[in-house]
Amino acid sequence: MPRRLIAAAAVSVALAGCTGGPARTAASPAPATGTATTSPRATPPVHPARPVTMADARACPVTIGHPVPPAEPWRDDLFGWPSAYGNGLLWVGSLWPHGVVFITPDNVNPDGTLGMKFGWYRLTSGFLTITGRRLDAQAPPASAQASDYGLTGFAASGVIFPTEGCWRVTGRVGRVALTFVTFVIKGRCDPNAIPIRCVADHVG
Repeated sequence: MPRRLIAAAAVSVALAGCTGGPARTAASPAPATGTATTSPRATPPVHPARPVTMADARACPVTIGHPVPPAEPWRDDLFGWPSAYGNGLLWVGSLWPHGVVFITPDNVNPDGTLGMKFGWYRLTSGFLTITGRRLDAQAPPASAQASDYGLTGFAASGVIFPTEGCWRVTGRVGRVALTFVTFVIKGRCDPNAIPIRCVADHVG
């Protein structure tokens, strides 16, 4: 995984006024363990399609990641554990600071879609499936690929967002589901800065 992603939990984000993981199927979310500060079920207002700016992040009910508790023996096996969210049976790591994912030019695909990697950890048995939909405007659903690392434990994933904006992402393993919300925007990051600094292409 790229060095700048491993360091994502330490990114210092220029927010310009914002305060702010092959697959199969499942259902119903379990209660969260208090590792996030916002509800992923909240839905922001839907606006007509227009350029996305950092100002739009204010209306996105992003999920804020926190470190996996030290008492969890599998913690070091989850990529991105310092900024994670889970419900006891399924966890996702590598959540970006302030809930904002910056898509740099190397993560923009030839068709214009936007790719980002997330780590997952399964404490329940089954294959991981991932879906996603945009909350703040009409857009095709997000797609994803998850690694086949067996039925439990770590699973890597690549999520493809068709557009920028506010996205709800749901991972499912058997009957267990975990949902997080993140704001996706194109930008540029300075990997030589300590901590790494990212700036959106459109501040707003």
